[in-house]
Amino acid sequence: MKMKSILSLFIACLVLPALTMAQDSAPKDWFHLDPATSNYPGINTNQTYQDLLGNRESKTVIVAVIDSGVDFDHEDLKDVMWVNPGEIPNNGKDDDNNGYVDDVHGWNFIGGKDGQNVHYDALEVSRLVAHYNKMFASKDTTKLSKKERKKFEEYKEMKNLVKSEREKFEKQSAGFMAYAEALESLKKKTGKENFTKEDLDAIKNPDDKTQQAIAMIGGSLEKGYTVEELTEQVNGATEYFNARINHYYNPDYDPRSIVGDNYADSDQRNYGNNDVEGPDANHGTHVAGIIAASRGNSVGMDGIADNVKIMSIRCVPDGDERDKDVANAIRYAVDNGAEVINMSFGKSYKWDKDAVDKAVKYAQKNDVLLVHAAGNDGSDNDMGKNFPNDIYDKKGWFRPKKAKVWMEVGALNWKGGDKAAASFSNYGKENVDIFAPGTQIYSTTVGDNYDSYPGTSMASPMVAGVAALLRSYFPELSAKQVKEILMSTATPTNAKVVKPGTEDEMVPFNSLSVSGGMLNAYQAVKKASITKGKRKKKHVKRSKETAKKLAKGKKSKA
Repeated sequence: MKMKSILSLFIACLVLPALTMAQDSAPKDWFHLDPATSNYPGINTNQTYQDLLGNRESKTVIVAVIDSGVDFDHEDLKDVMWVNPGEIPNNGKDDDNNGYVDDVHGWNFIGGKDGQNVHYDALEVSRLVAHYNKMFASKDTTKLSKKERKKFEEYKEMKNLVKSEREKFEKQSAGFMAYAEALESLKKKTGKENFTKEDLDAIKNPDDKTQQAIAMIGGSLEKGYTVEELTEQVNGATEYFNARINHYYNPDYDPRSIVGDNYADSDQRNYGNNDVEGPDANHGTHVAGIIAASRGNSVGMDGIADNVKIMSIRCVPDGDERDKDVANAIRYAVDNGAEVINMSFGKSYKWDKDAVDKAVKYAQKNDVLLVHAAGNDGSDNDMGKNFPNDIYDKKGWFRPKKAKVWMEVGALNWKGGDKAAASFSNYGKENVDIFAPGTQIYSTTVGDNYDSYPGTSMASPMVAGVAALLRSYFPELSAKQVKEILMSTATPTNAKVVKPGTEDEMVPFNSLSVSGGMLNAYQAVKKASITKGKRKKKHVKRSKETAKKLAKGKKSKA
């Protein structure tokens, strides 16, 4: 499932007339709370600062957010955005000679030189179908080699999948349009943009079509929705269906010409533009806020880490990201000083995993921690396909080789108890490392706004935020040590919980991940304070001037 689209978690609610209202909710800061005293499975951020970090010195840590973009002017983020120390803004020059012109806050690998941006893209499976359409168009499929036959069978499966998914959404869209048309017809009938149930009851002698519209929309109004809210949902659902029908599951859709790169060249580095916000930065802005929204400024909300800078690297469209862009985003982050990289995206098919694997190895060589969302399919990552991941395609002698600086994160439900694992979260005893808060997460969104989102996309920056906290206050720790500390201090429990993706199947919570536990900032900091660091000098080559500027940024805690 596409993690980037929060709407997709709730589309059933958007397209059915019998809409339901949320019956309960959590405090906006529940993920910061102490689970021992609040009954919420939070990470205990506030107590960590109060008890353990009050008088300790920290250094500024750069966290790269590889995502849809970040609103760098947001009131709660503008003071924590990374500013490239070697770049003079908007002078049209590559002042620091890193290959990217005017990359002040990061880089956009899905933008063009003319300032245009990729907003939508197809899913990887659709792109593969398009590729194989061309490959097999000129072949006699009755005379394929064994290797070609295998590819052809895979191609047929993917083609059928794309066709069936597109037809499914076309059917759902047609049903939904009846609801949207009913809403618009009643606006005209009542003469009001925001009519009420009483206005519907006052309509005299309605014809059959109007009666159907009243029954359909009236049911939603009786449940507490306003017409304004329904209109907002209609607009969101319209965008949802358009994206899936016209872009996601459309093999003929290819916006790559906007970027203008040689897509076949995975080694190409210098393409894109410096628009790190892009056309739809809500997701990336939300992720950035969880990690680092200014703490203690009495504005909006508090992020987890208090001395970090957010580097925005845009490579995730509305659709599936491309492996070439992911690989380059990781390399850009490493080369420009990031010590933690958050990646709240994923897909079910790969194109050039070798390029991504090489970038992951590059990050590991340079002591950078990679944190990745496990996915929102409610499925077992040990059994299914989820990319990118920490498993290198080239296998070892006895078992697959894995990156040692990668953390895969599942989502916790704020309700805790037997519902502690979010129902949508992916899991895996071998391939998901830890669980962190991931439902009703209140954070920053575009335009000085705030909203609550669910998803492993929100759980991943929880881990990235605590990792950054450790690297800030205990800079001698290596990326591998930070991972080990987070894993070993996760709050363990063998209590039975509802298995994600099921209605009532009960499993021990510790069977859902490698650590078997929940992220615990307090215990992580305690262990970090008594751990001897093993950090080595990074291998990245920078100019002396840039290196000196990056080394600055220390601050003392009062």
